[in-house]
Amino acid sequence: MTSHTTPSTSHDVPAGGTDPSAREDAAPDSGATATAGRFARLPELAGTAFLPLGLFARLPLAMLTVGTLTLVTSVSGSFAVGGTAAGAVGIGSALGAPMLGSLADRRGQRPVLLVSAALNTVAVLVLLLAALATGRTGGFPLAVLAAAFAAGATCPQVGPLARVRWMSLTAAADGAGSSAVLAQRDLDTALSYESTADEVTFVLGPALVGMLASLVAPWLPLALAAAMTITLVPAFAVHPTHRAVPVTRHVRGRAGAGAATSRKLPVAVALPVVAMVCMGTFFGSTQAALSAFSADLAGTEIAGLLYAVMGLSSAAAALSVAYWPRRAGLALRWVLCAVLMAALAVLLLLPSTLPMMAAVLLVLGLPVGPVMVTVFAVGGTLAPAGRLGTVMTGLASGIVAGTAVGSAVGGQLAQLHGAGAAFLVPVCAAAALALLGAGAAVVLRRRR
Repeated sequence: MTSHTTPSTSHDVPAGGTDPSAREDAAPDSGATATAGRFARLPELAGTAFLPLGLFARLPLAMLTVGTLTLVTSVSGSFAVGGTAAGAVGIGSALGAPMLGSLADRRGQRPVLLVSAALNTVAVLVLLLAALATGRTGGFPLAVLAAAFAAGATCPQVGPLARVRWMSLTAAADGAGSSAVLAQRDLDTALSYESTADEVTFVLGPALVGMLASLVAPWLPLALAAAMTITLVPAFAVHPTHRAVPVTRHVRGRAGAGAATSRKLPVAVALPVVAMVCMGTFFGSTQAALSAFSADLAGTEIAGLLYAVMGLSSAAAALSVAYWPRRAGLALRWVLCAVLMAALAVLLLLPSTLPMMAAVLLVLGLPVGPVMVTVFAVGGTLAPAGRLGTVMTGLASGIVAGTAVGSAVGGQLAQLHGAGAAFLVPVCAAAALALLGAGAAVVLRRRR
């Protein structure tokens, strides 16, 4: 089984057989980059409109789970039903995202994003109407759960596919004459920005849902999410940067096998995917444990604000990765930051007041953003040519699946043994991340 890749551009930097961080000494820095700042390179590569468009086009995904939880709980009067509907969104997203990524690799990002935007808008509106109808008639909301699953499965994967575009854009710049070091630093800068954008939207999205639901109506957040999806996602889909991503069409036979890409993903890709499951477990269990912790002090609603503290420091630290030295390599950065995560997570067991917990979370967020940036970069390095969309959406699905696992395990431990027991889960998840980083070091060394 072989495939043919259209010759528009290549993305051998992120998807090749070499650890990009090993090429530190290939060429000197660009004077323009040093003068203008590394983040000033991003609009030069993708255009000024791409950054805000990519940021706000992913906001509906950040609003969908919490918006579903808020609306269904409000109309049904049951936290269990609301939580089940929100879980259906997460399961749908975890299963649907890799399928959308694979289709984007084979058919191109533009048609896949346009179709998924239309389908998701319809699914969210059906979810909205089904929830309101359930509120009037009562009964078990099977239609709500089905619509919630469909909304999650069709949600456009703007964040992962934006990362694919950055990988192709920086690789094209490398092929056009930029130094390998500059191209890799541009990619690190872009991935740092993308991780920060994810953090910002997943802090802003729930906050926006809470404000609109409490000040106006519980149905408004989902209605706004649908409106943003049908307007912003198509704009992102047709942005000229989509042309930088090669489309891989699989064909049968042996012809051209030397230049073809494999339909199968290498086993090594499982390392960053499982790492993202651990990252999601860290997030979900921390949220559940914080809910139990804050319930004894000021009410469970404070947990969201506490969690946002970690998100803010994580976002700031993710931005800083663009300025970190490259000599150590991706694997060492992954291991060191994950070990620091595990060590700092132990501090979650110590606070007895809200200010103390906020201080611990502020510090704990510092290694979280860099780990996410690094795991995405390793995923891009291990992905075969033509399968970047599949791998990037797989990484995003890992976070979603892990968050569900962490929430379930952390919530169960908090219910049975208190917040202290639940806080052990993020410690274990971070330790597992460090072990996976050691495995990634072996794989990357062999590929070099």
